[in-house]
Amino acid sequence: PSMEATAPSVGAGANGSLAAAARAQVGPPTNPMATALLTDQYQFSMAYAYWKAGKHADHAVFDLYFRKNPFGGEFTVFAGLEECIKFIANFKFTEDEISFLQSVMPMCEDAFFDYLRGIDCSDVEVYSIPEGSVVFPKVPLMRVEGPVAVVQLLETPFVNLINYASLVTTNAARHRHVAGKSKVLMEFGLRRAQGPDGAISASKYCFMGGFDATSNVLAGHLFGIPLRGTHSHAYVSSYMSLDEIPDRTLRNKDGSKICKDFVSLVKEWLCKIQAADSLRNVFGDTNQSELAAFASYALAFPSSFLALVDTYDVMRSGIPNFCAVALALHDLGYKASGIRLDSGDLAYLSIETRKVFHAIEKEFNIPGFGKMVITASNDLNEETIDALNKQGHEVDAFGIGTYLVTCYSQAALGCVFKLVEINSRPRIKLSEDVAKVCLLFTR
Repeated sequence: PSMEATAPSVGAGANGSLAAAARAQVGPPTNPMATALLTDQYQFSMAYAYWKAGKHADHAVFDLYFRKNPFGGEFTVFAGLEECIKFIANFKFTEDEISFLQSVMPMCEDAFFDYLRGIDCSDVEVYSIPEGSVVFPKVPLMRVEGPVAVVQLLETPFVNLINYASLVTTNAARHRHVAGKSKVLMEFGLRRAQGPDGAISASKYCFMGGFDATSNVLAGHLFGIPLRGTHSHAYVSSYMSLDEIPDRTLRNKDGSKICKDFVSLVKEWLCKIQAADSLRNVFGDTNQSELAAFASYALAFPSSFLALVDTYDVMRSGIPNFCAVALALHDLGYKASGIRLDSGDLAYLSIETRKVFHAIEKEFNIPGFGKMVITASNDLNEETIDALNKQGHEVDAFGIGTYLVTCYSQAALGCVFKLVEINSRPRIKLSEDVAKVCLLFTR
């Protein structure tokens, strides 16, 4: 895709109203730590040296690109542009920040800090490939033009905002590719991500990369990403018996009547399942504390009941207990959502579970029961999903966390920000490492 002008001038001083309008239009950076100080120390050293030499206003052009596709792949998905635009729209030093810079750069003249007080990105232009585009090595993703000292201060934050965003978006797109279009993909990486910012960024950019939902509630609030989640093993193991359910009433979905003892209805269905001809000798006694947890959860969420079935034994306890609760809900007009597998042989367990669902649909004439959603989690990644595809499985949805959000197989994309023109004169970096020779500037 061709580059397009992305950011209008966003100035201060005489252009103060324009700057305010730009900030209001794009809003603040998602992360409040993305301020003008979010850069490397040597950027300020260079800014001072440019200023001292009278070169700070020289018109410079920088290209941002990467040298190699990540994960040994053939493509990259460009992401992070929106946050770069928010960054430059809000770029301005506060007095507190100026005071800090004076304390760590005491050798610099006071007039330099007056210069910093006055700068913004009013003279900066950004040309960019559209965010979400598939891109390739050594092709500029962004071209940034403006006064050399100002643009130099943008190098580190821009590279920071693009590097991880593009890496994790690409990782998500690769997972989507291997899973296929028909599968539901959910990002479950909040607890394993590198801090709150890593988690929020991962949720945002995994959604951009093709995921359907996240478990991250804050990301759902900030970005409107659909939320998904069930319950944990701790919820199941917290129950000891069915006696712990005090309120057993449940109103029919249509509101026409009330079931006074939902738990008894569940137990009746469990007995029917255990005695069914098509399931004879398949199910024996199940874990009653697990049954209590499932029944209690269904009473809380009758319209979206989805159970984690591997706390004790998937096929001997989790599946029959789930089916009993799902059938009881069906009697009252509700439709259970499905089950989640978080351990064991996911291919085998999903296939056996699907067989049970189909058998129950046929045995009790419950249309659609055989198509109940089966979700799998447990440290999934590209390789495990590919292996499941080759084995054959009945999984409808994948919850993916650690390997997705940490980009486990590659730490960084390796974006660079290189000067390609100064005062209309092309510049090129030469190096003994051929891979690091930058491309000649072309307009």
